[in-house]
Amino acid sequence: MSSDMPVNTNDNQNPEEPTVLFSELGLDARVLAALADLGYEKPSPIQAATIPMLLEGRDVVGLAQTGTGKTAAFALPALSRMAELADTNGPARTPQILVLAPTRELALQVAEAFTSYAKYLPDFTVLPVYGGSPYGPQLNGLRRGAQVVVGTPGRVIDHINKGSLDLSNLQYVVLDEADEMLRMGFAEEVDKILEATPEEKQVALFSATMPRTIRRIASEYLRDPQEVAVKSKQSTGTNITQRYLQVMGAHKLDAMTRILESEEFDGVITFVRTKMATEDLADKLKARGFTAAAINGDIPQQQRERTVENLRSGKIDILVATDVAARGLDVERISHVINFDIPHDTESYVHRIGRTGRAGRSGDAILFMTPREKYLLRAIEKATRQPVTQMQLPSLDSVNNRRIQKFTDRIDQTISGQDLTTFREIVEKFAADHEDLDQLEIAAALALMAQGGRPLLMTEPVIPPSKKARMDRDRADRGERGPRARKTAAEGNAMYRLAIGRRNRVQPGSIVGALANEGGFNSSEIGGIEIRSDHTLVELPAELSKDQWRALSKTRIGGELISMELDSGRKPRRDDDGDRGGYRGGRGGDRGGFRGGRGGGFNDRRGGGEKRFGGRGGKDRFSDSGRSGGRRDY
Repeated sequence: MSSDMPVNTNDNQNPEEPTVLFSELGLDARVLAALADLGYEKPSPIQAATIPMLLEGRDVVGLAQTGTGKTAAFALPALSRMAELADTNGPARTPQILVLAPTRELALQVAEAFTSYAKYLPDFTVLPVYGGSPYGPQLNGLRRGAQVVVGTPGRVIDHINKGSLDLSNLQYVVLDEADEMLRMGFAEEVDKILEATPEEKQVALFSATMPRTIRRIASEYLRDPQEVAVKSKQSTGTNITQRYLQVMGAHKLDAMTRILESEEFDGVITFVRTKMATEDLADKLKARGFTAAAINGDIPQQQRERTVENLRSGKIDILVATDVAARGLDVERISHVINFDIPHDTESYVHRIGRTGRAGRSGDAILFMTPREKYLLRAIEKATRQPVTQMQLPSLDSVNNRRIQKFTDRIDQTISGQDLTTFREIVEKFAADHEDLDQLEIAAALALMAQGGRPLLMTEPVIPPSKKARMDRDRADRGERGPRARKTAAEGNAMYRLAIGRRNRVQPGSIVGALANEGGFNSSEIGGIEIRSDHTLVELPAELSKDQWRALSKTRIGGELISMELDSGRKPRRDDDGDRGGYRGGRGGDRGGFRGGRGGGFNDRRGGGEKRFGGRGGKDRFSDSGRSGGRRDY
C-alpha cells in the first residue's frame, strides 16, 4: 500500500459531526428499518466516510480508535449488499461475510450487532465461532447455512482445516481490530485465512494504528484500498471522577456491594450488556437489601416511565439498564454510574457516564474491567483524552465499620424519634422474669431480631493454603534451605511451571494463546517463556485471582493438562538433545527472541506489537479442539 494513498481525515478537514443522515447514504431499506428501531439517525464520522465507499465495492482501510462506530461502518454496507444479492439469487446457504476479531468477547459483540442490523432480512443467520466453546453448535450452524461468520483466527483456522467452513462463495471479509489481532500473535493465522478466501472479494480492514505489518497485509490482500482516518473527538465532563476496578466477572456483584456500602451515593445507574442481565442483577441487589429495578428494551413504555419516576423521586436508588433502554434518561440525582459490563465502544461509555454530573453537580463513574479487557480501557482513555484512575476494592474492615455505624445510627434515630413506651414495658417484664440474663444480652438478642436473620458483618471465605504452600511453610519452620531458584522474575511477577514441554511438542504460540484466552492475560503481562523437555517456565503476575487459577486448572495444550503451579526452583534435568529452549523477553526493549527445538521459533517485537510463531519445518497455531469433553484445548 503506497504512502500516497488518499486519506480522508474527517475530524481534521471538517471538525463538525456529519450532518448527513443514514437514510441518505444509499443503504438498503430493510437495514434502515432496523436502524430506525434502534434509534439511530446520524452516522458517526467513520461511518459517514466509509459506508459510501464500501457500498461502491471499494476495499477500505479504516483507521479509528475502538468505539468510534466501526462495527456499523462495515456491517451496514455488507448487509445491504447481501440483501441485494438475496433478492437476485435467493438466500445463500454458504458464508457470504467473514469477520475476524481478536477476542471472543469482541466476536460476540460484532455478531450481536449484525443480528440487530439484519432484523428485517429474511432467512439470514449470523454465527459466532470462537475458541473455548463446543464445536457441536458451531458445526450445526455451519451445516444449516450461516450467511455471516464472526470468529477468532484460531477457531476459524480449525474450521477451515476440518472442511466445515466453506469460503468458496465469500463476498466480504472484515479484519476488525487488526492491530490488536497481530499484537496477540495471530499474524500467521490471518495470512492463512486470507489466502483461503476467493480472489474476487471485498475487504475492509479496521485498525486503531498502522504498523508496518498492517500495511503489508493491506498491500498484499486489498485491491487499491481507500484509507480513511478518523480520530475520536469524544470528551467527558470535567466534573465527573472516572475510576476503574480490575475484577473478574464472578466477583463483580461482591465488588459492587462493597463500593455501595463504603461510599456515599444518591441515585445509581448500573449498565450491563444484555436484557437478561438487567433483571438478574436487579434481583440480586434487592436480595442484598438495596432498592433496585431494571429497565430494558422488553419492558413496556408505561412501566419504564414509572420506574424512572421512582428513581427520580428516591423510591428506588439503583437502576440496572442496557444502553438502548437508558437512551434519553435524565435524572439529576444520579451520583454514580457503574459500568458493570465494560462497553465495547467509547461512544457508549461517554453516553453512559454522561448520566451523572448533571446540573453542575459532581459525579462518579466506575468501570469494572477484567484483565483481558484492558485494551478497551486504553481505547476509552485515548478517545476521551482523560485518564481513568485505578481504584482499590474497599477493605472488609471499611465495609463492616460502615455497617456498624449505620446500625448504631438506626438505634439513635429510633430512640429519638419513636415512642418506645410499649416496648420498654415488654422488655422490663422480660428482664424481671429472667433475672439471670444480662440486659446487654437482651439488647443484643433484640438487635439480632432487627436484622431479620441476615448477618450484620461481611465475611470472606477462608481459603486453605495449597499443598505447596504448606510444604514451603514446614520447610521454613525446620530451617531447611529452599530449592535453588534458576530464574528471577521481574518485580511484581513470579515464575510458574507448566507440566508440558518439548516432548509434548508444545509451541510458544500455544502457550501465549492459552494464557491469553483462559487466564485473561494480555501480551504485556506474559513475560519470559522457557520450554524445557518435560516442562515449561512462564513469567506471569505474582498475584493471580481465584478465577484465573480455576480456569487454568482446566486448560489443556495438545490434549495435556498444563497443571500450572508456582515454580519451586528445582534444578531441571539436562535435556537429552542438548537443545534447551529459551526466551529473551523484549520487556522494555524493541526486540526479543526465542530459540526452541525443531520446528520452533519465536519472535516477539513488543514495541511494534508483532509476534511470529513457527520455525523450520514446523507450524505454530493453537485451537480449542475440545478434546477433553468440551474443555478448551490449545
